[in-house]
Amino acid sequence: QVELPAEIYEANINTGLMWQYNQMQRDNARQGTDKVKKRSEVNRTHAKWYRQKGTGRARHGSRNAPIFVGGGRTFGPKPHKYTKHMPKKMRHAALRSALSACLRDGQLIFVDTLTMDQPKTKAVAGIISTLVGDQTALILVPERMEALEASIHNLPRAFALRASYVNVRDLFQYDRVIIPLASLDVIKTILGKTAPVTE
Repeated sequence: QVELPAEIYEANINTGLMWQYNQMQRDNARQGTDKVKKRSEVNRTHAKWYRQKGTGRARHGSRNAPIFVGGGRTFGPKPHKYTKHMPKKMRHAALRSALSACLRDGQLIFVDTLTMDQPKTKAVAGIISTLVGDQTALILVPERMEALEASIHNLPRAFALRASYVNVRDLFQYDRVIIPLASLDVIKTILGKTAPVTE
């Protein structure tokens, strides 16, 4: 048994708030470096393509026009910042909703401790397989643990994340979330303190 704060793990599940948090993360991950050239930026000759009159064709003064192959592009993408911001209270409320939803759906797995003296992917793979089977797993580590993180890094269906960096996108990206008790204390410190509930 483990005692869980009711404020964090029995919070009201606000799907709209969780979606907003997830969308903010996705937008902030975008580089926004896509760029195409306008007709004034295309490196082609500036000479008049053909004479003004007498050809029977439309009048054109440049081959850089967007209607021609190799010409510029009209209203194309430009470098753009997609960064969004969200108040801290809203982010924390979204995290409480996500953790409560994970607990409700039985996605959280609590362990006493999870440490390694040196990187051993095979050993960690066996532990994770025992806990979650063939499902994907997110392991929340309480602090920097190079041996454990290096071991998990080689597993395609598992990912190690610092408990202080817990977020909605990663919580819902994996089937199960493995939380050592030390990581649980880190989450308690970040998201608040109330009377515990036994799970």
